[in-house]
Amino acid sequence: MLKKFIALAASAVFSVSLYAEDTKPDFAQYSAALKQEALAKGYKPELLEPVFASLQFHQRIVSADKSQPEFVETLSTYLPKRVSETRIKMARERYQQYLPQLEKIAADYGVQPRFIVALWGLESSFGRIMGNYSVPSALVTLAYEGRRESFFKQEFYHALDILAQGHISLDDMKGSWAGAMGQSQFMPSSFMAYARDGDGDGKKDIWTNQADVFASIANYLKQQGWDNSKTWGREVLLPAGFDATNAIARGSLQRSEWLGRWAQSERSLADWNKLGVQRLNATALPARDINAALVLPDGEGGRAFLAYDNYKVLMHWNRSYYFVTSVGHLADLIVAAE
Repeated sequence: MLKKFIALAASAVFSVSLYAEDTKPDFAQYSAALKQEALAKGYKPELLEPVFASLQFHQRIVSADKSQPEFVETLSTYLPKRVSETRIKMARERYQQYLPQLEKIAADYGVQPRFIVALWGLESSFGRIMGNYSVPSALVTLAYEGRRESFFKQEFYHALDILAQGHISLDDMKGSWAGAMGQSQFMPSSFMAYARDGDGDGKKDIWTNQADVFASIANYLKQQGWDNSKTWGREVLLPAGFDATNAIARGSLQRSEWLGRWAQSERSLADWNKLGVQRLNATALPARDINAALVLPDGEGGRAFLAYDNYKVLMHWNRSYYFVTSVGHLADLIVAAE
């Protein structure tokens, strides 16, 4: 997804193009130099020849990368679009359809099936929308554009590794304009770190193999510390005059800084009860030994959520309060009584 790509790119080391505008090589020259660099790194010519022969520059990708979205959305306008009635219906149908597979993966990885389905649905609309750009071409286009050259060159080398390991063919290695791939929309580095062979066929195919898609999503969550004894969080009511400094302070941050702000907000449900925080039905919070941080996606005066540790895991997947809240909301609705 676009927001996940932005979060990944923001956390990377930004590089400045080595070329002045009037001396910058053309795309073919840049690709030729990159090919020599790949050969020097030890990649085999028989792998590189078809990849570099296939590379195309996409101006639309550069335009998409440079465009700045207008942040005029609120959670109340975002959720109905991302968690629409159609998506809820599709999520429930696929949850039932794949439940035997999902339950096995849940047992193997310790991740509730509803969260796997929710992420699958929100990332690629259950595999229906994965992007149709050649991933190597998208990554080299963005490296050539230059604003995050080091980041995208490294992603390109990870893409070469995926091809070298035989998980997908070059022709089938399709993804978004940012290089996010398959039904889970993993960047190549995420694929290398988290993708799994869910059915034992020797390949990690997040494009067409449902078992691999589910296992890869579950493994990502597991590796980031998912706790299947807990849910993601809950929407809450705040009392009049509530001190908003108790919530996680807003602002675009590196993950380590954001985790520091989480720690400042986090306290037990009993302590949140003492501060007057209530369930949506205006009753006391559950009497459970759980810590939570307070999240205000739209700032003071907006909707409020107590977020549990699994919320932190989802924020590693995509550091967007709107996205994470939509995952939790859809996961809840998948198993809610109709």
